[in-house]
Parts: sequence; structure tokens; C-alpha cells
Amino acid sequence: MGEGSMIWKRVKEEEEDANSILEQEEALVALIEHRTKEVEHLRQRISYYQSQLAEAEKRLQDSQSKLAHLRGRHISSLSNASLATKRVKLEQGIVPPERIDGDSDSLRSRTKLLIPSVIPKIPQPIKPEGLVAKTIIGLEETASSNREVKVKAEESERRSTDMEVVEVKDRGTKRKLEQKEHKELITLVESRSSPTLIGPYSSNIIPSQHKRKLRSLSLCPVNDQLFITSALDGLVNLWKIQGRGSSASLLSTTNCVSSGGRRWPEDIAWHPHRNKLFSVYTADAGDSQISVLNLNKKGRPHVTFLEDKPHVKGIINSIAFMPWEDTCFGTGGSDHAVVLWSERDENVWKPKTLHRNLHSSAVMGVAGMQQKQIVLSAGADKRIIGFDVVTESADFKHQMESKCMSVLPNPCDFNLFMVQTGVHERQIRLYDVRSMYAELHSFGWKQDSSESHSALINQAWSPDGLYLSSGSADPVIHIFDIRYNACRPSQSIRAHQKRVFKAVWHNSLPLLISISSDLQIGLHKE
Repeated sequence: MGEGSMIWKRVKEEEEDANSILEQEEALVALIEHRTKEVEHLRQRISYYQSQLAEAEKRLQDSQSKLAHLRGRHISSLSNASLATKRVKLEQGIVPPERIDGDSDSLRSRTKLLIPSVIPKIPQPIKPEGLVAKTIIGLEETASSNREVKVKAEESERRSTDMEVVEVKDRGTKRKLEQKEHKELITLVESRSSPTLIGPYSSNIIPSQHKRKLRSLSLCPVNDQLFITSALDGLVNLWKIQGRGSSASLLSTTNCVSSGGRRWPEDIAWHPHRNKLFSVYTADAGDSQISVLNLNKKGRPHVTFLEDKPHVKGIINSIAFMPWEDTCFGTGGSDHAVVLWSERDENVWKPKTLHRNLHSSAVMGVAGMQQKQIVLSAGADKRIIGFDVVTESADFKHQMESKCMSVLPNPCDFNLFMVQTGVHERQIRLYDVRSMYAELHSFGWKQDSSESHSALINQAWSPDGLYLSSGSADPVIHIFDIRYNACRPSQSIRAHQKRVFKAVWHNSLPLLISISSDLQIGLHKE
């Protein structure tokens, strides 16, 4: 009996040792998985910052090239002015000819000495902190020679925009747009078997301060810290980003209900160069069709309504400013019409109906192409129309198999644009404007909460043009890498309680801002 008890005790100890080993093994496996994910995450971060470093070096080189060009022009103008002055003195007998020849040679020699000092060198790969220090030193040197160029360079670096806006003082309606080099992204579409992930994101959800469902979300193009939200309560809230995207504070609330007091803004667009918001309403019952919310006024923001009413019936679904030299915006409505509004003066806008019969149903989205004055329109009649404003005729027409709800050009590749359709798991289509009939790729998602696809769900491009974000009838933000050859999202962010209408990318911060029917605003910081 005693011997049996000892054997049983030894067996039990062996089992306990085996269990202990298994537990330790499981713990080590879990730890390895955790650390593997940690390594993968850090590799992704390294890849992200390497790409950001390359872009920053490119922007630095571009700024140095502009400075070299400006200094070269300055030296050339000084040389010409000096020679012209001395030749006048020669003609008047004031300066001997040999003085001019000697000074000219001297000036040429000085020019040769000066030119190498302003030719930018190709930046070598350096650490981010070194790049920041180098940029600061370069800007300080630039300030000593040309303060205005420094201000524009700082703003360009801060906003990372694709064009520099220069005001023409003789008229308030024309602006000279200096475009940066066109980026070819179409060749990258569907080129990879796995996506490049971004994030992960930490989300902060704040109350929207609206009493009814949110409708619009838009970032200010002239101030990176500002964005607006609008809702069915007719209110437009102006927000300021705090803590580099960790939170946001409400600056003002403005009642933007139509002049008849019946309608809320259906869609909103910022003026590209001023702190003004343009809202569209409806053409029914003679109500106002366009309002302008001026945020530059001292005191509370001021709302005015445009007198012209070119749309003849139904809701005006979309408004978008065109990326052209002349400031103008387009509107698309349920009356099948696309209207182009041109700025005649700071507060005077004149509409021109581009077409009313090319669509057989409601126009759901409008947009302008960068490289040519073509207005894109997407219709519930399953058509995409490209209308040439110069020739006043349709440049192309494309028939889809499903209704189209929005159209959105890529911010970097001027030939690439996106169309949103109502086909499940293929909601997003990519096209090349040069060959409209060949679809480049399609993306989509499967909805769990609803079979219908709402026209209020919208997409947004990332600033580099490589990613698309989309809302969903589910409480999810979907992100798509256009280089990924699969149709599904490359990643998804679950942050809201109800459907997400839209998520937009910040221009200079690693931040996504979203709105949802749960009356919340999501700040998703990388």
C-alpha cells in the first residue's frame, strides 16, 4: 500500500511537471507571437518614415531649386540693369568705354563665383532630426535674402500641398496655379499581392454637438487646424484640432438653414483660397440654392444667400470647386443638370448650365479634372459624363451597370479618378480619364448591417494618392491601398457605434477624421 502510494505520487509529480512545461511553452509561444507582431509593426513604421523622409528630401530639394532659380534671376536682372545704366552714361560721355568692359568682366566673374553657392546639392539620406535641422538652417539663410520666399516655403512644407497659390492683385477672381510635377500612380494600381499597412490608429471619439444626424465633413484648405461638420439640424460647426490630432475644440456654431427656413445644407465645399463655406440646398418652392458662410467677419460668422437659382427642381446633391486658374465651382442636382458657377467679384457668382439632358436621372456627384477643363459628373442613371467646358460638349460618356453616387479625382495623378457605385463588394472603381472604357481596378466591402448602399457614404483620397478611405453602413472605416491586387480593404478601423458616413485624411498630420450617425466625431491618430 505504501509502495503504491509512492508510485502514484511520482506519477502525479511527473504530470504536474509536464503540465508546467506545457504552460511555459504556451506562454513562450504567445510571447513570440506578440513580439513577432511588434517587430512587424516596427518594420512598417520604419518603412513609413523612410517614405516620409524621401518625400521631405524631395520637397527640400525642390525648395532649394526654387531659391537657386530666384537668385539666378535676381543676379541676371542686376547685371542687365548695371550694364544698361553704364551704357547710358557712356553715351552721355560720363564713363569711359574701358570702364564698362572691365566692370562687365568683373560682373561676369562675380556671377560665376556666386552661382555655385546657390545650386542645390542632392540631399543624402539623413536622420529625420538632421533633416529638420537642415531645413531650419536653409530657411534661416533664405530669410536673409528673400523673406517672402521663406514664408511661402514654410507654408508649402507645413501643408505639403501639390500647388502654390499666388494672388493676382488686379482681379480678385484669377489666380496663378503653379503645379508641382505630375505623379504617375496608375502604373502602380493592382501591382502588389499584399497591401502596405498604415497605422495602427488610436481613436478618440468626441460628441459632435449636433442634435440630428451628421451630413458633411470637410477640412479647411487654407488652415490645417480647422474643419467643419454639418447635420440635419441645419447647423455648421467649426472645429479646431488640438494636440496634433488627439482632440478638437468647438470654435463656433452657425445656423445655415436655407432662407426659407426649411432645408439643411445637403453638401458643403470650402473656397480654395478663403475662409468661406459654400452650401447647397434644394430647388423646390423657390428656396435659396446656394449659401456662403463667411468665417473672416469679425465677431460671429455671417451667412449670405446667392440670388441666382439655375436648378429647376429637386435636391442639389453635390458641390465641388474646380482646380483651375479661374475660381469656380460646379453643382449637380436631381433636375439632371450640372451648373458651373464663376466668380465675377469677391461676392458675385454667376451660374452657367453646362448640360441638362446628358443625364436621365439625378446627378449625384461633380468634380473637375486638373490637367484639362473637364467637369466629371456621376449620375443615378448609371452614367459618367466628362464635359469639356472649352468646347462646350461631352468629351466622353460611360455607361456603368449600377447607379453612380460620387466621383473623386486623385490628388497626385491627374488622370486617375474614382467612382462610387452601388454594387456590393465592388463599390469603388478606378479609371484612367484617357481610356474611360477600361476599368483599372475595383474595391469593395461586404456589409453586415444592411443590404442597401446609402448615397451618404463617401470616400476620400490620402494626400499621397495611394490610399482611399470609405465609410460604411457598418460602424467601420475601410482603407484601400490602390497597389493591392485584391478587391477587399487593406485594413479596417472599428471606432463608431453606428454607420460611418465619411473619413477624411489630414494634409499634414497622420490623422483620419470621421463622422457617424451615432452623432460622434472620430479622431483616429496614427
